[in-house]
Amino acid sequence: MEPDEAINVLGRPLSPCSMDPVTGFFRDGHCNTCRADQGSHTVCAVMTAEFLAYSKYVGNDLSTPRPEFQFAGLNPGDQWCLCAARFLQAADEGCAPRVNLQATHRRALDIVPLHVLEAHGV
Repeated sequence: MEPDEAINVLGRPLSPCSMDPVTGFFRDGHCNTCRADQGSHTVCAVMTAEFLAYSKYVGNDLSTPRPEFQFAGLNPGDQWCLCAARFLQAADEGCAPRVNLQATHRRALDIVPLHVLEAHGV
């Protein structure tokens, strides 16, 4: 799998999202993506307690450690490459996390309008 060109939503080179915890579809610390990334893990989101509770409520528990997957669980303040559709759903529900625009891949724009991302930018 070859990643798409690493360009952010601002048209610049994609910045890292997080190495601790390590994130991304490729687990390279960036919100890189490719055709195989069906979830479009392209939004570099800054976790909040509210968003983590929401995500758990809708069936994607990001806060509980899962050692069998080498996943320590996320905490408020952690950055994570979030699925673009999940981000948009949370934005529509009024509980979207903040977004690191420099680390959000431009492919997120296939799902989330730029003005929505910018409204949640850090």
